[in-house]
Amino acid sequence: MKKPTMMSNPAPRQSGNPTPSIIGSDVEIEGNVRTVGELQLDGAIRGDLACGGLVMGESGAVKGSITADNVTIRGTVTGEIRARSVRLEKSAVVEGDVYHESLSVEAGAKLTGRFAHTSSPKEVPAAAAVEPIDETPSFVAKKPAAV
Repeated sequence: MKKPTMMSNPAPRQSGNPTPSIIGSDVEIEGNVRTVGELQLDGAIRGDLACGGLVMGESGAVKGSITADNVTIRGTVTGEIRARSVRLEKSAVVEGDVYHESLSVEAGAKLTGRFAHTSSPKEVPAAAAVEPIDETPSFVAKKPAAV
């Protein structure tokens, strides 16, 4: 009888559709996080996050920037979001600007910042970074500068 042979080299990981990663509610990460795949975030990240897709639960939190293709936020973000598709659900709290191609906001979501539609949300708009924006509406008379 022939003995079964063991393979000496394990099968390579398929990079086409990586397994989603989960960061549980009891996990706190200090530092940048990067993955090409999907990420379910119920814990906290203090640093920048770059991923293929993000689903943040109500207990999830990011203090830093988020860059992804698709983002669904149910938790708290302090920093900017740059994604092709952004969905802010009713429990979302975002303090920062949101750059997007597609945007969905449920009633009850809180945003302190600006929404900006762009065809390339992952790139920093040079004009926005250099020139300050006068946010005084045209129907409000501007006060003269103090001397």
